[in-house]
Amino acid sequence: MCTAVTYSTKNHYFGRNLDLEYSYKETITITPRNYEFKFREVENIHTHYAMIGMAYVANNYPLYYDAINEKGLGMAGLNFPKNADYKDIAVGKNNIAPFEFIPYILSQCSSIEDAKDLLKNINIANINFSDGLPASPLHWIIADFKSSITVESVKDGLKIYDNPVGVLTNNPTFDIQLFNLNNYMSLSTEPPVNNFSKDLNLETYSRGMGAMGLPGDLSSVSRFVKATFTKMNSLSGDTESESISQFFHILESVYQQRGCVHMGDDKYEITIYSSCCNLDKRIYYYTTYENSQITGIDMYKENLDCSELINYNLVKGQQIYMQN
Repeated sequence: MCTAVTYSTKNHYFGRNLDLEYSYKETITITPRNYEFKFREVENIHTHYAMIGMAYVANNYPLYYDAINEKGLGMAGLNFPKNADYKDIAVGKNNIAPFEFIPYILSQCSSIEDAKDLLKNINIANINFSDGLPASPLHWIIADFKSSITVESVKDGLKIYDNPVGVLTNNPTFDIQLFNLNNYMSLSTEPPVNNFSKDLNLETYSRGMGAMGLPGDLSSVSRFVKATFTKMNSLSGDTESESISQFFHILESVYQQRGCVHMGDDKYEITIYSSCCNLDKRIYYYTTYENSQITGIDMYKENLDCSELINYNLVKGQQIYMQN
């Protein structure tokens, strides 16, 4: 399961937690402008916007979990089991495999409006990458400097939702997740007022009681509420250090710790990595489960006009600064 969020200060940020019980040996992958994207059912794209993100590279093809492009558009795929419904090949449509969706959008679009135009004729087709890598059930969040949208391929077709909170988790569908926030409208960052009874002298006895009832479990519906409350009420300075620190704190509010979500046998779901992308500067920051130090990669420090993928292995070992 996963959580993706957006956040804005002086710059604009986009990122996610990846929560799984295993790793595909993902790397930070930069796709330069002249790498040829080969698609199964539509024409290949030879020259395109460069992008940086987290990907599992299989047969020299970047299977992106999340990425941003050089125009400041970001996109992430999140697990969407039992609700994701990919379609048969549709005549007259641009049939895009789920694993192609992120590069197809980010290679061509510079904004949410561009993405919406491209989405008008897209069919998310039921195409596996290979026999050993079947299509994952996903839905997606796309964000630019101004707004974000959620894209879901379900039984009723391709749904595109404006995402006013800039948050996405997993099940249920986004419209239900958004409606569920109505159940928490009484939550506040302020101390609570006694509305229980005028005949009882009820008083606050702790800080933070205005948010009593905020979910704290690790289910996707609860993480959506908690991440949204945290993000919507989050305050920080606007320097790069303050902004990215606050972004990771937002993601930390819905971290999954080893041992809390048992997946059977000796497997436990954890937050394998967290990412924070500066959409303005095109820098990809990340932490891993074992390494809480923030590591950054600047896509502009690479040759973006080449044709070969550029990969960085994750720094996974804990980095500890001994002060004495």
